[in-house]
Amino acid sequence: MIMNFLSIDCSTNVGSLFVKVQNKAFIKVLQSDKSNYDSLMKNILDFFTENRLNFDDISKIFVNQGPGNYSGLRGSLSTAKGISLSKSLKLYGYDTFIWSSVKSFNKKNFIFSLTKIRDKYFVKKFDKKLNTLIKAKEISLKEIVNEYKDVFKVIPKNVAKYFDDKILKLNNISIEDLDHNELEMLYLNGLLNEDLIKPVYLS
Repeated sequence: MIMNFLSIDCSTNVGSLFVKVQNKAFIKVLQSDKSNYDSLMKNILDFFTENRLNFDDISKIFVNQGPGNYSGLRGSLSTAKGISLSKSLKLYGYDTFIWSSVKSFNKKNFIFSLTKIRDKYFVKKFDKKLNTLIKAKEISLKEIVNEYKDVFKVIPKNVAKYFDDKILKLNNISIEDLDHNELEMLYLNGLLNEDLIKPVYLS
C-alpha cells in the first residue's frame, strides 16, 4: 500500500516538515526561531512549492503532539487541524515517546521511553506492541540511575545531549533517530491517535 502523507514536528526548538508521496520523501528543517512557528503555514506552502507538491498529493497529516515546546506544539496542532479541515485530510497525532520506540517494536517485552524537557525527565512504558502500559510521568535522575538501570530504555537522539552522563552510560539504553518514515508503521498498526488530538504538556 502506497501511503502519501505530511508530517509536522515542532516539539523542539528545531522542527521539521516531511512529505512522502509515491515513495518519494521530502524533508525541511525548521530552524530554532519562534517566527518559524508563527508563520508555520507559510513554511509549509513554501516547502510544497519548492518540491512541486500540492495538497492533492497527500491523504493524511501526522502531527507530533509532544511533549516539548509550548508555542511549537500549539502552533503546529492548530495549523495541522486547519489544513485537515480545509483540505478534507485525515489527521492523526503521535508523541515523541512512541516515535522514539518504533525500532523496538516486537523486539523487547517492555520499553521505557525517556525524554527531557527543560530540567525535568519523563518516562513512558510500552509493551512489545507499543501499547501504553504506564502513562508519561516525571522521574528523577536518581530513580533512572538506581531503579531503571537494567530495563530497556530508549532516548530520542535530538534531546540526548541534554541528558546527564550518568544516564547515557547505563546499560540497555538505545539512542534513536526520529525518522518520519517510521510513522507509517505506527499508522498501519493502529498506534496513531485519531481523537482528541491535543498537545502533550508535561512541564
